[in-house]
Amino acid sequence: MRLKMNNSNRTSVTEFIFLGFSNQPRVQVMLFVVFLASYLLTVFGNIVIISVVRADPRLHTPMYFFLINLSFLDIYYVTTNVPQMLMNLVTRWKTISFWGCVIQMYFSLAFGMTECFLLGVMAYDRYVAICQPLHYAAVMNWKLCVQLAAFCWGSSLMSSLIINLFTLQLPFCGPNILNHYFCEVPAVLSLACTDTSLAEMVVFVFSIIIVFLPFLLIIVSYTYIFVAVLQIQTTSGRAKAFSTCASHLTVVAIFYGTAIFMYMRPRSKSSQDRDKVIAMFYTIIMPMLNPLIYSLRNKDVKDVLRRSLVSRPLINETVSRFAPFLHKGKH
Repeated sequence: MRLKMNNSNRTSVTEFIFLGFSNQPRVQVMLFVVFLASYLLTVFGNIVIISVVRADPRLHTPMYFFLINLSFLDIYYVTTNVPQMLMNLVTRWKTISFWGCVIQMYFSLAFGMTECFLLGVMAYDRYVAICQPLHYAAVMNWKLCVQLAAFCWGSSLMSSLIINLFTLQLPFCGPNILNHYFCEVPAVLSLACTDTSLAEMVVFVFSIIIVFLPFLLIIVSYTYIFVAVLQIQTTSGRAKAFSTCASHLTVVAIFYGTAIFMYMRPRSKSSQDRDKVIAMFYTIIMPMLNPLIYSLRNKDVKDVLRRSLVSRPLINETVSRFAPFLHKGKH
């Protein structure tokens, strides 16, 4: 354990040691292969979604504008956590510096919050499209879309900063064994050598604002959507309306179910081993599944994707455009 003396003659942690999922070499090799495959699939799948939406003018609509934001977000999200975890699986010393942990904790929390807001905004977009179709172009204009996207990103980055500042005010004087595979706020708070009730209250309040309120917006939006869809006379009309919402509802159910369970329950009822498994859903599994869900359950995306596969230069050009970013992210 690396400790240093601070000005108050108290020791403070300079690095954290991850326990991860297992310390058995064979299991670690298997996990490395699985998580590497999921990471590559996530990055490639979201790049394909971005390239498909950019390629077809018919998809230059608010719904797909927010989908592109979600795809960019998923690439950033997995790059924040997974490369560190992969490195820990193949190295003997599974450590991260204190400030490296702070940076990882900040961005992973910020990106998770951004996804909450984006899913809420996407639900509102579907509400306007189905319940107010004649006013859709006027309501969901491009200026509003850009403002909503900027709000999702900006408010999340600021909120994560506030939570991390409260966390950084706590003393960490040992132990430094982090029972997790990345630096997540609840896991890091459990290592503070003082009362963390204030920091936990701040996390809970922000969870209500950033997790619960968008979730409430989603529930209200889809309540109106279901009422409007049931009033459609034709079966084909109802099926088409439901199909535009099915992908989003699938993502919402998985992402919000795990996020609410993680951040909006009493700490006394938490289990760190169980928390690691739950965190996998919104940090690794959902970013990987999002492009599959939105492509396989979306007729427009599937049609454009079929044409894109015939015109391979389109995807090759987009992949080459992202190659410097991905190469830089690995270093």
